[in-house]
This record gives sequence, C-alpha cells and structure tokens, in this order.
Amino acid sequence: MKISAYLVTKNEEKRLPATLKAISEVADEIIVVDCGSTDKTEEIAKQFGAKFIFHEWISFAHQKNYAQNQCQNDWLLSVDADEVLSGALIKEILKLKKTNPKHKVYNVKIVDMYKGFKKPKRWAKKYNIIRLYHKDYATMKADLLTEDRISLTQKVKIGQLNGPIHHYSFLNISHQVAKFNQYTDEVISTAQKKKKHYTVFRLITEFPRQFFIYYFKKRQFVNGFWGFVVSMNSAYARFLKIAKYIERERIEKCPK
Repeated sequence: MKISAYLVTKNEEKRLPATLKAISEVADEIIVVDCGSTDKTEEIAKQFGAKFIFHEWISFAHQKNYAQNQCQNDWLLSVDADEVLSGALIKEILKLKKTNPKHKVYNVKIVDMYKGFKKPKRWAKKYNIIRLYHKDYATMKADLLTEDRISLTQKVKIGQLNGPIHHYSFLNISHQVAKFNQYTDEVISTAQKKKKHYTVFRLITEFPRQFFIYYFKKRQFVNGFWGFVVSMNSAYARFLKIAKYIERERIEKCPK
C-alpha cells in the first residue's frame, strides 16, 4: 500500500512545514499544487521532497482535482495546507500500510485548533469526511457547482480512522477575515450557477441564526475566546455571502 498525499497552496510558508513534516511520515509521494506563491512555499515543499507544480486557480474543487490527478499511487490522502496529521492518525495509517486494508475508502475526523492549544478541547466538534481513499472507488470532482469534497464513484462501505487531523484554519483574525472575503466572492458565483435566490428577510436573519449554529450547535463555545471570535466571523461571512449575492443581482438588473 503506497500512498500519494496531495495538497494545494498559496503563500503557506508559515503553516506548511508542520503540515509536510506530518505527511512525510506516511506518504510515499507528496504533490503540492500552487497557484502563484510569492513567499518560501516552493522552497519548503521541495525541502520535504514534494513535487511542486504550478496550476492556475479556478476554484478549490478544480485545484484539488488537478492535484489528485498528478498522483502516481492508487491510494490517495487529501490534506489541506492548514492541517496537521495527529500522532495517533500517523500510527493508524502506518499500521494500515502494513496490512491488507479492509476498506477502500476511509473517513477521517477534522478538529479545529487555535493559538495556544496543545490539543483539541474536550467536546470540540469533529467533522468526519473522506480523506484517505483508493482512486478507483472515490474522487475529488472538478466542478464549480460542488464543494471541495471527495465523493464515492462506487458503492462501498466507508471505513473509519479514529486519529484526527488538527485544523489550524487561520494565522490571526485579519487572516481569517481576508479568507472569508475571498471565499464569499467565489461561492456567490457558484450560487448564481445553481440559480439560488436569497431574500432580504434571509439577509436580516442570517447573522444571528448562523452565530447560534456555530457557537452552540457546532460547539465553538468550548474553545473559549477563539470559539466566540470564530463564531462571530463565520456568522458574518454567511451574512456577507448573501449581501454580495443580492448586490450582484441588483447591479446586473440596473440599466447600463
């Protein structure tokens, strides 16, 4: 069982070393697809023996699909540049490589980490999604109408890995706000292609509704200060997406 790990980057010199150090423990090949970094991202990637490839940005899904298709091995591991495989997950994957895997596709738990955290907070919510898979049974689709999520191409039972991936989603608050601004620009284009429609009432109610979801339902309250900040910013990003969408609709309807 040989594994190709792939990720996409742009100006990730601060987070990339920890990400690649962990990946290099389990991967036989590392593919880094970049859309134009101006920092030391390429230099760091090559220090860890990664194959560094430039590819023009279209969307997250397109970029990851391209990275996936550069991999030489049948088993693929999808990791983001802001994620670090935990020690427990590394041990699980190494053990899996020594045996005949029972499943062809595996879910992995993703848990948020913030500055000052040595480990995830107890009761923090984990997102469980496909990250390790045989390319004959699952794929990362390149479609503007889909999110950057791996989906099954054959009906198979999905296995479960218990060790988590630690997700360091932002360097600081300014970085998070900038990410949300870029992300909302991209998703409104997708929403238009899906012919979605947002009302002004939805705009007014979106922020408080999403804050409740993030802070309580998604259990960000267990993360203290950072959980509150993330919930506020995430709720605002949801509001911003709808505001930008309505703005674009109104501009397009205005006579030139």
